Amino acid sequence: MGVDPAESHQLPLGAALARHRRRRGVTGTQLGEAVGMSQAKISRLENGVGPAEPGDVEAIARALGVDDAELRRLVEQAADEPQERMTDWRQVPQGLTGRQRKMNQIEFSATTIKAFQPSLVLGLLQTSEYARAVLGTFGDPVFRGLYYTVAAGIPEAVSMRMRRQEILSDPARRFRFLMAEASLANMVCPPEVMPAQITRIREVAHQDNVMLGIIPFHQRWRIVPSHGFELFDAHTVEIDLVNTGMTTQGKTDTQLYGRVFDALEEQATTDIDPILDRYMDLYLDLSRPARRSAPPEQAGRGEADPSA
Repeated sequence: MGVDPAESHQLPLGAALARHRRRRGVTGTQLGEAVGMSQAKISRLENGVGPAEPGDVEAIARALGVDDAELRRLVEQAADEPQERMTDWRQVPQGLTGRQRKMNQIEFSATTIKAFQPSLVLGLLQTSEYARAVLGTFGDPVFRGLYYTVAAGIPEAVSMRMRRQEILSDPARRFRFLMAEASLANMVCPPEVMPAQITRIREVAHQDNVMLGIIPFHQRWRIVPSHGFELFDAHTVEIDLVNTGMTTQGKTDTQLYGRVFDALEEQATTDIDPILDRYMDLYLDLSRPARRSAPPEQAGRGEADPSA
């Protein structure tokens, strides 16, 4: 069964190609083999990550048996997409789980991921307990009306965030992570959650495909970004806002965020073990039961003074 041209015309280019592929009953890997492209590139094209070259679109459309009229329309759509977009911010799907799922798609299509976070542990580094605490804050009454049935969606969103981390085990991908030291100091979860979180950060930082830097408190900031962001293969940026997430593929935007990341990286240290050790000690201490003073009636009790 083919795709209704009228229906396809209403879709973004990548979504139209994905629908043609699914209707054809082939996987992204099979399509990639047929046209001499990697599965990752097929995924990027279908998810709208980066510009689509008209020649690539034509090859894919022909491999999928698209009729001549639809083929011309798809190629023209690729040619008409501005390659020098200044700004192209778009909301990612609303809802906690929807945002996690969309991020998973974008991350899977990239081979190099750069991420910065000024106030929280980066999502790809979070333990499930830490993620549950962070995502659970959206149940606060201040967010009323933004996220529906949020309490019921938190476990699924946490599960999806954990699934996103599977990408870290792929040695073909490269990750450059930056966090401000405040990400460790901010108390967003019970202190007893943090030792496992710090251990997780340390483990990931020691992977061969990961660089993790921390900007210490004593470091003077050359620039002060007001939010965290992720940069995918230098051609897509995603940022988290209070009420949504946004992406851009605009060349000016992606180049700007690339320069911002480079400037932040110059201020960070990769000698993170002393910093992690300090916070490990802090949270272990905070996790211990508080010491209680002896009741007044017991304070004076004890062995008699031998000199009396």
